Amino acid sequence: MTYSIVAFDPDSGDLGVAVQSKFPNAGVTIPFARAGVGAIASQAYLNPGFGHRGLVLLEHGASPEQALDILVGGDPERAVRQVGMVDARGRSAAYTGAECFPWCGALQGEHFTAQGNVLAGPGVVGAMAETFAAASGPLAERLLAALAAGQAAGGEVRGQQSAGLLVVRAGGGYGGHDDRLVSISVYDHPTPIAELERLYAIHRLTYFRSRPDDLVPVAGALARELQALLRERGFYRGAMDGECGPLMRRALHDFMGWENYDERIRDDGLIDREVLEDIRRKHGGDGVPPAPGPAAKAND
Repeated sequence: MTYSIVAFDPDSGDLGVAVQSKFPNAGVTIPFARAGVGAIASQAYLNPGFGHRGLVLLEHGASPEQALDILVGGDPERAVRQVGMVDARGRSAAYTGAECFPWCGALQGEHFTAQGNVLAGPGVVGAMAETFAAASGPLAERLLAALAAGQAAGGEVRGQQSAGLLVVRAGGGYGGHDDRLVSISVYDHPTPIAELERLYAIHRLTYFRSRPDDLVPVAGALARELQALLRERGFYRGAMDGECGPLMRRALHDFMGWENYDERIRDDGLIDREVLEDIRRKHGGDGVPPAPGPAAKAND
């Protein structure tokens, strides 16, 4: 009733799972991952304990194959389970119970495993595997591409309902306080993979940190453009001088926090290109009402 891909990125150390199912809230019930340990998808007639206990086994030195042998061997309902697992060394393993609804099965490659049940055919996991192996870029985006390829190849025969994306990285969460680099679940939607991609774009802008090559100086014409916008929205009362002095930096800091760009706030006179593009898209047009800027009084 589900298809998923579980993978490891040796360049970043990221571990993740992407899943789609004709079952509500699969993005919460199926994927499990822990930075530096591994990632697991427990599906079909899923056993959430496979995720929790599987990560413990991996953390204590078991290989994915050994962990699966232990989990499956102790489960009286193993015939209706399906599991995919990858560890933080990129080793993978998968299990499909003999009584899972057809088509069911898995396909493994370097640093990943793709699996599913109630699928249109083996071409679904084949498309996922081929797409993931050929893709480049962040692990989250490669997982999304693989999920979309699986749907394009026929997906689950019952249709679509929910999807999820979980990617972990040590210190990758908000403020660096946990490992949840990406954690998105589409509970119920007619096109959950497309919705997952839309939500990922929002998440990426909101929660990811700036890359050094995406930073540009706030000076000259750009500084004046932002000063005009910040003044209009009530965050800035300084001179329109094209300089990014202390007052301008504070106004920009407060505005970016107001607009939920928290993880990309800077105090060095630089701004992220993606943030700048989003600011222009949201606030560049006429007729946008000014925000009640919390820094307006302080800037008077």
